Amino acid sequence: MLGEARSRSLTGNLPFDAQRAHSEGFLRALRLETIDGPVLELGSGGGLPGLVLALEDRSLRLVLLDSARRSTEYLSWAIAELNLSSRVEVVHMRAEQFGRQDRFRGAFAAVVARSFGLPAVTAECAAPFLKVGGRLIVSEPPPDDSDTARETSLLARRWPVEGCKTLGLAPEFSLRDEFGYAVLRQVFPCPDRYPRRPGIPGKRPLFAETPQSRATSR
Repeated sequence: MLGEARSRSLTGNLPFDAQRAHSEGFLRALRLETIDGPVLELGSGGGLPGLVLALEDRSLRLVLLDSARRSTEYLSWAIAELNLSSRVEVVHMRAEQFGRQDRFRGAFAAVVARSFGLPAVTAECAAPFLKVGGRLIVSEPPPDDSDTARETSLLARRWPVEGCKTLGLAPEFSLRDEFGYAVLRQVFPCPDRYPRRPGIPGKRPLFAETPQSRATSR
């Protein structure tokens, strides 16, 4: 499946083992607690991590969302080939539009995002889907070093508390093994005004990454 996705230019050029390992990190994060509902992947692209999650945990119900027709055509083909259609659905739509459908607002136990967009865009597009208590799990860039304090600082910079609070989200913690992941919790329902119209979250982000503080020389 990964080979086919790459041949269609839907995944990057990392070795397949690394791509799979990155996807399995999302599954470890999900399994830290009971998954009491379906999981949504934002910007599924070539199916990383969505297809890996579906194959490695047969109890998961997933919705794979992407706005690109060529991605959803590939995903539909892959799901049929892998006999996953009974519990995996593909949706071709902008996240801002999909998040306005009553059936799906507050319906998901978790949202995962690998490379969907900037933190503010990902948060605004994910929060409407999450039930209270649900989790947003996002792939994160590496910190400057492996120090725990730096990992905490990265979470605070990229996901500022006050900005996330606007959407009912609260950043909780970072996970890091070979790859890094931020975990945020939906602590109250996302306000009805979000998500805004397609394209607006990217043009007018609700918050910006906080600049890293630098030590002053003495």
